[in-house]
Amino acid sequence: MFQGLEAAPIAQLPNESPSRNIPDLALLQRRLTSVLSAVAGTVDVISFVSLKLFAAHITGNLVVIAAMLVSGGPPRMDQILAVHVFFVAVALVWLIARRFDRPGHSLVRVLLLVHLLLLTCVLIYSIISHPDANPRGLASDVAAMLAVSAMACQWGLLRLAVPGAPSTAVMSGNLARTILSLLDSLAQNEKGHDAREQLKRSLELVLPFFAGCLAGAAAVAHFGDWAWLFPVLLAVAALLLVPRRLD
Repeated sequence: MFQGLEAAPIAQLPNESPSRNIPDLALLQRRLTSVLSAVAGTVDVISFVSLKLFAAHITGNLVVIAAMLVSGGPPRMDQILAVHVFFVAVALVWLIARRFDRPGHSLVRVLLLVHLLLLTCVLIYSIISHPDANPRGLASDVAAMLAVSAMACQWGLLRLAVPGAPSTAVMSGNLARTILSLLDSLAQNEKGHDAREQLKRSLELVLPFFAGCLAGAAAVAHFGDWAWLFPVLLAVAALLLVPRRLD
């Protein structure tokens, strides 16, 4: 039950000892997905509040586009672009993964670096251009597409380098697992022990995401364009979590 949340260790380097490193790799994955959940929370809130667009929850833009089409109003161009840019960015991440052709552990570091560089570009561009001053202007569109690309990279790195890792951006499934695990834990049946473990793993995703949302909203309110520094710092933390090699 809830196999999507079970530890799927990052692929090992060829000279690593499986018996010694699998527990460490599983713990590394859980810490990494927690930090990336916080990244997604901050990015989604900052992009929604300041740019009026979901950068992490791309399907949210599809919902808005559909609603606008049905109501008779034309959808915003940046919302349409976000969906297409996400597709292209995920494809580029796939190409990067094939180009480097490295084991999972090394590939995680490469893609986390790309992820960090994209978020840093959003920060620098926002400080220079102030895209939140006109959410429908060109500067806003550029900042939004950079943020979407960063989130596409985050999606891609988990799917390509950490197969089986849970979602760190869309929390609906994780929230549902949290509720079901809690109910199984309270039922005190034979599933109780497993349910408590699944509940812990679910909360390790949901709580950082929500904390990231709170931090992102507070950052926009108090720091404006500098709010993008928060996901950048979290992305740095995610990169530092993955050592250059596992001993």
